[in-house]
Amino acid sequence: MDISNKSRTKAIIEKHSFKFKKKFGQNFLTDGNILRKIVETAQLSESVGVIEVGPGIGALTEHLARVSRKVVAYEIDKTLIPILEEVLEPYDNVKVINEDILKADVEQMMETELSEANEIAVVANLPYYITTPILMGLIEARLPIDRYVVMMQLEVARRLSARPSTKDYNALSIVVQYYCDVEIAINVPRDVFIPAPNVDSAVVVLKRKAKPIVNVRDEAFFMEVIHASFKQRRKTLLNNLASYFEEMTKEEIINLLTTIEVDPGIRGEALTIQDFAKIADVFYENYRR
Repeated sequence: MDISNKSRTKAIIEKHSFKFKKKFGQNFLTDGNILRKIVETAQLSESVGVIEVGPGIGALTEHLARVSRKVVAYEIDKTLIPILEEVLEPYDNVKVINEDILKADVEQMMETELSEANEIAVVANLPYYITTPILMGLIEARLPIDRYVVMMQLEVARRLSARPSTKDYNALSIVVQYYCDVEIAINVPRDVFIPAPNVDSAVVVLKRKAKPIVNVRDEAFFMEVIHASFKQRRKTLLNNLASYFEEMTKEEIINLLTTIEVDPGIRGEALTIQDFAKIADVFYENYRR
């Protein structure tokens, strides 16, 4: 019997006297149809290695193990380890690591545990309180991960996939889309979790680009400029950049923006990733901290 139904989930929780810990953002998915859709969306096979974050009691893990070469699951809550050992005992292609993914050496793990996989996918119901740090940590590390199929808060999913001049478009949208193609694949209601979260969720697919969408002189500086441009959303580009590049006068900033035909009075949310690439490059050439 699958773990992924409410009665089995409750039985496992009661058997082990498990207590949900708010600090870990634990919400266990109990809908088998949604879990199967997640696995289908991830396009797994016996040649694909999977990294899971926050397996909980293993509901998604067992679905992943049935169709992939190997699953490596990071679980920070040590009280879940004996539960996972018991429920996943039938699967010899699962390794559970009791470690914080944000502190783990994922690259080393991939070399030792997933070296035989032809592709690597991250498939997970991410803890909502650290969704962004987990995703950005893995993406910006430039690990050889081909795609991410991850559950997250619907609001965050909309930001990741947002386009310029929309209310959800922000620095996170640009940074993620610099590295990946982004699509919301599945909308998930809150009532399919135990306990039910206060928000609806979505499964997002991020496919790593062969190369970033734009070429920039200095990638780290490019990211700085993006974050600086959204520091205060209601401020103009000029005012945000003036706050960040304190040694420059507003006149100097206006002159630089004018040379690349960017309106200093525009807001960051109206600019494309190509616009930000031009801004970053011209500032990189004319300003160094």
